[in-house]
Formats: sequence, structure tokens, C-alpha cells
Amino acid sequence: MAKGKQLRRRSHLALKANSLSKCGHCGKPIPGHQVCKFCGFYKGKEVLNIIAKQLAKREKAAPQSARR
Repeated sequence: MAKGKQLRRRSHLALKANSLSKCGHCGKPIPGHQVCKFCGFYKGKEVLNIIAKQLAKREKAAPQSARR
């Protein structure tokens, strides 16, 4: 295969930069079509309860630190 043809074929293989959009609730930059990791909202609705997740994580970590 000729070098020019090979390079033209591979011209579409370049990586594209990730585009970030603003969260409608908290305003932090997030990838499009994904739930915001900071507030748990997607399309104006709360999908994840972030506060409950953080409390559960702390409760799980607390007994481990008491054992030591």
C-alpha cells in the first residue's frame, strides 16, 4: 500500500479532545450525558443521593479505624 494512501486512511484515527458541559444544578464541568459526580443530578432530576453515599462510606471506614 502506498504511504500516502495509508496516511489518508488513518487521518480519521486521531484522538479528539473530551468536551465538557456545565452541570445544570451545581455548575461544575462534567462529560455530556452523564450524572454529575458532585451533586448527583442528571437533566434537572436527582438520580444519585450523594450525601447518603458519603455517610455510608464514612460509616464503613469508621469501624476499620477503631480496630487498629
